[in-house]
Amino acid sequence: MSASWLVVQHVEWEGPGLIAEEAARRGIALRIVRVDRREGVPAPEELGSFGGLVVMGGPMSVNDDLPHLEEERRLLRAAVGRDLPVLGVCLGAQLLAAACGARVYRGPAPEVGFGQVTLTLEGRGDPVLGPEGDFPAVHWHEETFELPPGAVLLAGTKAYPHQAFRLGLRAYGFQCHVEIETALADAWAARGGPALRLDAPRRAAVERAGRSILGRFFERVPERVRHA
Repeated sequence: MSASWLVVQHVEWEGPGLIAEEAARRGIALRIVRVDRREGVPAPEELGSFGGLVVMGGPMSVNDDLPHLEEERRLLRAAVGRDLPVLGVCLGAQLLAAACGARVYRGPAPEVGFGQVTLTLEGRGDPVLGPEGDFPAVHWHEETFELPPGAVLLAGTKAYPHQAFRLGLRAYGFQCHVEIETALADAWAARGGPALRLDAPRRAAVERAGRSILGRFFERVPERVRHA
């Protein structure tokens, strides 16, 4: 049995969704830390007991003066330093970028709802995103980030060119959401307004792409250093 992965969740309606399902399909258990329930973020020294780190999205800004955000940045920085598999989603991607030296700032306008994400040339050669090609996702953000030093840009949209990046071989940041399944889609439709009320074909398209992308993440990323 592989080591469990640590997941940091910020709010009720931004849980791991398909991340949890695809991890479970591969025998990976998740330990979810709910900072909205005042559960403490583990110290960087505790990372040795985990097989990977996932940091989810949330409505707060990376630049907000919240103690747990600084703790999460330290944790992400340590995870990258240890070459641990990392996935940051939306706020988590912004925190990953900030933890590794990049600026996070307000974007040109909110990007909300269903949209297509376009791979870069480097993205087309990436083992996680490349096989998918350009893919559908859900957007719910109004901040963006510079790329951290050494990062590889994998995907973007016209409004937000930095949608996915990779640091080294094992750390990924996704500004867009590919983890949406039925429960999350319903929660977002109730909370986020008309732009987040996806019809059945769009829900199915996002879930199909998300399962494929996240499945490859859990299958291929943990092995990359071993075979690189």
